[in-house]
Amino acid sequence: MSASAFSAPIANVPEWSVTELATALKRTLEDAFGHVRLKGEISGYRGPHGSGHAYFSLKDGGAKIDAVIWKGTMLRLRHKPKEGLEVVVTGRITTYPGKSAYQIVVDSLEPAGAGAWMALLEERRRLLAAEGLFDAARKRPVPYLPTVVGVVTSPTGAVIRDILHRLADRFPRPVLVWPVRVQGEGAAEEIAAAIHGFNALEPGGAIPRPDVLIVARGGGSIEDLWCFNEENVVRAAAASAIPLISAVGHETDVTLIDHAADRRAPTPTGAAEMAVPVLHELLADLDSLSRRHAGALSRLVDQRRGELRGLTRALPGPEALLAQKRQRLDLAEARLAPALAANARDAQARLNRALQGLARNPP
Repeated sequence: MSASAFSAPIANVPEWSVTELATALKRTLEDAFGHVRLKGEISGYRGPHGSGHAYFSLKDGGAKIDAVIWKGTMLRLRHKPKEGLEVVVTGRITTYPGKSAYQIVVDSLEPAGAGAWMALLEERRRLLAAEGLFDAARKRPVPYLPTVVGVVTSPTGAVIRDILHRLADRFPRPVLVWPVRVQGEGAAEEIAAAIHGFNALEPGGAIPRPDVLIVARGGGSIEDLWCFNEENVVRAAAASAIPLISAVGHETDVTLIDHAADRRAPTPTGAAEMAVPVLHELLADLDSLSRRHAGALSRLVDQRRGELRGLTRALPGPEALLAQKRQRLDLAEARLAPALAANARDAQARLNRALQGLARNPP
């Protein structure tokens, strides 16, 4: 058999250029997979480069895939990629013809599982604590009886109802509610803006400035509560000139805003209890103080009356005080009659002498 017999079929195979093949492979790959979600560990993280793009690989126990995050996506990511972090990414599978390689172009990224979230949380807590944002010296006392209470929370749901109901039960106060989203995209920005907004109100202005703030949300997973771990929210809470009570999740849930707040409440209802005293207890205390004050005054009067009695017993009586004066008066009276008589006789003698002189020498 000749060599030409083997070469004939090969001549019938279409001829591709490298670019054509790379383009066809790219199109086939993108059409077949489109958007996918991948879970893996970040490895070989490089970025962001001067261009603003970031490059890394996603790996698990059996394989690895290259990944890229373009600058625009990188700027809006809530969670930035870090070496060794286990993540779930969503993106488009495509090829890079210059390397004959395929990669995923990431559109979104979030930590995978509670362990990854907790690792990210601890790292952020450590960095913010190093700046002194959680120092006890920064904490401000919550006023005993605020004039106005500000609440940052969702306007719907049980949380705001619980807070308003508890405030009304304990000590009715005017309440200003700044409605925000408490979960999902944009929630952190709204919460931080609400805290700044309350602080920007002028005392005595048309809208009363609260004396205390409550930032509240019901319970949920660490992913649900993550907006309260965002740096802008924590910084807003730490910078608030108005004393702030955090009430996020249940008692076992701890978020970074809890560290930055002036007080942490285990529940939203607990925050309301921290914000105002109990009116009935205050009235009872006032009544008790009034009775104690009246009793103290009565005891003081009795004490002073007893001291006065003791003092009067030590002083001489009225008769003893007047006896000596009366004696002096009696002695003066006894001397007065003879003195008056002697004075009359002396005057009479002078008159007689004058008359005798006139008789001898009439005018």
